[in-house]
Amino acid sequence: MIPAEQVRLADAVPAAALAALPYFSAGQARLRLKCEDGATRIAELYHAQPLRLLFPRPEPGDVFQAAITCVAGGLVAGDRHEIEVGVEHGAQAMVIGQAAEKIYRSTGADCVIETALSVADDAWLEWLPQETILFDRARLRRRTRVAVAPGGRLLAGGITVFGRAARGEALTAGLVHDAWELRDDAGHLRWKDVLHMEGDLAALIGNPATFGGARACASAIYAAPDAEKFLPLARAVAARLQRPGLRVGATLVNGLLVTRFLGAEALALRNAFAGLWCALRHAARGLPMAMPRLWTV
Repeated sequence: MIPAEQVRLADAVPAAALAALPYFSAGQARLRLKCEDGATRIAELYHAQPLRLLFPRPEPGDVFQAAITCVAGGLVAGDRHEIEVGVEHGAQAMVIGQAAEKIYRSTGADCVIETALSVADDAWLEWLPQETILFDRARLRRRTRVAVAPGGRLLAGGITVFGRAARGEALTAGLVHDAWELRDDAGHLRWKDVLHMEGDLAALIGNPATFGGARACASAIYAAPDAEKFLPLARAVAARLQRPGLRVGATLVNGLLVTRFLGAEALALRNAFAGLWCALRHAARGLPMAMPRLWTV
């Protein structure tokens, strides 16, 4: 939460001066999981405000779960969050966002989110943040770096929402720089994806050659030795989910299964994303065809 004196300062100081102020918070979360006696256990745990790691009880038959929460309620101009998650040999886990991530309007400074994920041989990790909601004039720079060993399995994704539809708000201006890098454990690049939008975001989002007026987009990737095997499943699920205002497509890139979503309505896209996620986790790992409770509460 921003102290009251900083709120008063924001009313009195020009935007250019506010942009030069240091960040409001620098949250950190670090989690390393190991397999011990056939069970996934915590090997290392660290968190610093405003980030917290919680450990909800999974449903019977499901994997170890961790939830990342931001007790500040969102990110304001200049905030920086750093997250590291490592899953060692034989461990299985899902790391989920406790709630939607809100990026508030900025007076000039960027919000920065740096995420590093590592998956060892014979390990399973689901990286499932909930929606990132971009308020009008938000400025976000996010980088997700992933290292997956040859025998490791990763199911990861994310949803981005353009503005607050319930408030009648559209995303008109700001900055979105959202980058993914996936490498093997030797550091060789297998996949890189960057979404960069700056300036007149309304024009970019409305352009038929880009988002075609969509209110939300999402990506899901499955990195595993058997990823190619599940392309027909992903395409069948995508075809079933397609409807007016919602587009879903799946493809292979360097042996990775990549699925994209584009929707005119954020809730419909979220539900479609969950449908594909459930199908993949069940087919690839034999896990329950269900999202975690935090996804539905």
